[in-house]
Order: sequence, then C-alpha cells, then structure tokens
Amino acid sequence: MSAKEKKRGRRQFMKEGAALAGFAVGGGVIRAASGQTLGSETPAGRPPAGRPKDTRAYSERSRFETSSRWAIKGDWEHPETVFAPSRTPLQDLLGGIVTPSGLHYFIDESSPYPLPDIDPRQHRLLISGLVDRPLIFTVEELKLLPSVSRMHFLQCTVGGIRERNFIEFHETAQMMYGSTSCSEWTGVLLSLLLKEAGLQAGARYVTSAGAERGRRAYSISLEKALDDVIVAYGQNGEALRPEQGYPVRLIVPGWQGHNSIKWLRQIKVMDRPGMTKGDGLARLGPDGKMTIREEVLDPRSCITFPSGGQQVPGPRLYEIRGLAWAGVGLVRRVEVSTDGGRTWKDAALQEPVFRKAHTRFRLPWNWDGEETVLQSRCTDDKGNVEPTVADVRGKWGDNPDNWRAAAPASWKVTREGRVHNATFGPNMSPPPAPGTPAQNALNLNPAWKEWSC
Repeated sequence: MSAKEKKRGRRQFMKEGAALAGFAVGGGVIRAASGQTLGSETPAGRPPAGRPKDTRAYSERSRFETSSRWAIKGDWEHPETVFAPSRTPLQDLLGGIVTPSGLHYFIDESSPYPLPDIDPRQHRLLISGLVDRPLIFTVEELKLLPSVSRMHFLQCTVGGIRERNFIEFHETAQMMYGSTSCSEWTGVLLSLLLKEAGLQAGARYVTSAGAERGRRAYSISLEKALDDVIVAYGQNGEALRPEQGYPVRLIVPGWQGHNSIKWLRQIKVMDRPGMTKGDGLARLGPDGKMTIREEVLDPRSCITFPSGGQQVPGPRLYEIRGLAWAGVGLVRRVEVSTDGGRTWKDAALQEPVFRKAHTRFRLPWNWDGEETVLQSRCTDDKGNVEPTVADVRGKWGDNPDNWRAAAPASWKVTREGRVHNATFGPNMSPPPAPGTPAQNALNLNPAWKEWSC
C-alpha cells in the first residue's frame, strides 16, 4: 500500500468512526486486512438473502413446547412499564448445563431502540490505543484465526433478590435467577488479538465498545483481558443471536455480565480506565491513577426442582435438582438442606465440571409429606461459600432493597405439595414506598439504566 493510499484510508476511517463509543480513537496507521473501513447496520427493510423459509431448512421446536423467557415489569411507581430484560426459565431446562440459545437471558434496558441489525459483511472490529500495530478485522478474518470453544455462564449485574423493587414478586426460579445462562462460546482469545497488535509500555486497561446506538463501553484490567476473555462469534454451535450481540461480542468469564460487551466494534488499550458511563465504579488509586473494581461474581446456587410455582404429587422419593456457578473458577461443593437450614447434605455434581460455568447438582430426597423448606449453598475452589439469607440480613438489614449481595432462594413445600418462595420471611421489611429516598435511589440510579448483559 502506497503512502498516499494509507493516508486516504486513515482519513476515511476517522470520518466514519469519529463517534465510536464516546471515547477517542488512538493515532497511528490502521492496518485493515481487507482494505475496508468500519461498517454499519443493515439498512432497514433489507433482510439478508437466503434465510430459511420453513422448518425443513431450519427447524423449530414442537408447538407443544411453550417454555419461554420472562420480561420484567415496571417498578412500584411505574407498574405499567415493561422493560426489555428477558429471563431464562431455569426450572424448565431438562438437564445438563447448556441453555438453549433461544432461551438465553438478555438485558438491554437503557435503549429505546430496536436490536441492532448488523450486516456481518460490513461489520469491523478495531483494536487501537497503546499498541504497536492498530488493526481492523472483518468477521470472516476473525473466523480464520485460531479459535477456542469454552463453556461459560453469564450473569447480569441485576440478578438475584436485590430486585424486589419490581412490582412482580419473584415467585419462581426464573424470576429469581433467570438472569444467568450458560452456553458454549466459540471465538478468538482476546490475548491473541492483543499479541498480534503488540502491547506498548504503560498498557493497563482495555476499554471495549459496542456498535449499538447506545454506544455502551466498559473497561477491564489488562490482566483479565490477557487471561480468558473471548471475542466470540459463535454460541452453542451456531452464530450469535441478535440479542446476544451478533455478529461479535466479548465474553468476560466469571465477571458481571455488563462487561461482556455486545455488538463489539472497538477495543482500545489504555493506561487508565476509559471513564465511560459504564465505568461508574472507577476510582482514584493510592498511586494517583484511576482503577476499577474487579467484578468477579461470588458462588451461587439455585434449586430448580422442586422450586417456586411447582407442585409435587405427594410423599415419595424425589430428586432435588439445581444449578451452581462460581466466578473465580470451579464449583467444588454444593450442599442441600431439606429442613430449613438445620442440617445439610452434599449433593452430587454432574461431570464434567467446567471453570466459570454452570454445574448441575442432584440429591435424592424422600419427602414425608410434612411442610419443609429447601435450600442450597455453593462452595468454590477458593473456599468461598455462598452466603445464606441470614448472612445477608445480618450485614444489610431486613429490607432486601438495601442488600448488596445475593442469597440463595428458600423454597417452602406445603403439605399439599405446593412450592412457594420462602426467601422473604414474615420479619422482612416491605419495599420502600414511592417517593422515599430509598425508592428514588433505586429508580434513578444511572448505572441501573445503563446495564446491558
């Protein structure tokens, strides 16, 4: 490429990418392997050619299978509002740890716009900043690079019983835990791309941005970026779904879901956090430099059978089933209590157990027909133990809206065999009234309005 062509290509890139993610693009010559600039969404009303027209080309599930995701409704002040989040029906999954792609949760709350409709032929991924060789990749070029396929869970920041500010009480496992799912993700390790670009001295953070109209961007430490982060284009053996970031997204295993940027368009290596709207947890460190809080997820577990909203026919032998996961690595132990936490038994873990993935557990249970409460707790390979409701209440008080940690659900089985959510006992304080400082803080929290998982 001549010097004149390089100069013209750089001017064109800067013109089309100036608004990218709200933070500046680094200087230097951009090497685009295809000689093209960053692309945009498919024009409205122009569907891709060759889409299957019937179930013989791309099958659908039986009309008798009706399990679906669940959308969150409005808060106490706006109960008529229906948000975009959709939660996985964990209690309906038949076994294993893979969440069907069509049931994988998605949360995209702040944007009033429709899902991005991105033509993968036009989409580009830019790597810039403190690198020796700024790069642009097409989706096809990413697919030609050495790939990995790894099982990982994602969990949204807003997951768990902290969300009692919503008008619908979290009766089922789907309502309580549906903002976590687990898939096999296929793509290129971010470390490979950064190595290809060449890291410069002073590089400490990676700030990534999406191509959606909201232009979300988040920063992670370079240490994490070089560990196990994936630039993914595949999910469960096929291309990503649009709500999962088609055609390319980040997967940041074990960290809160909003770090796994969807519709990935730019990765910028920096000496400090990008200070985007998403980096609300950035703070000044003792050395005078900006740092961000590591957002590793604590161990968690969920009994999916028997669970809220279900019915057990009567006294007999059952199998208690559920899922557990841990952000630091492996699930080492899951204990189950069938008497409200007085005694605990070790459940069997289904092999293989993957790092930073859902793990299914099972325990035989001979129900005698008396009312009881079922609970579970997870321990990871670092010795971290999932807190109980009593632990969380002791630290944060009785009002769940003030809680900053999630606790496992308690499922009450009545003598009639009906199963209810018993996590919130009679001593729990009610949700704050509309207009109070506590409720206003929940409704107006800018970070809540910007989450996308």
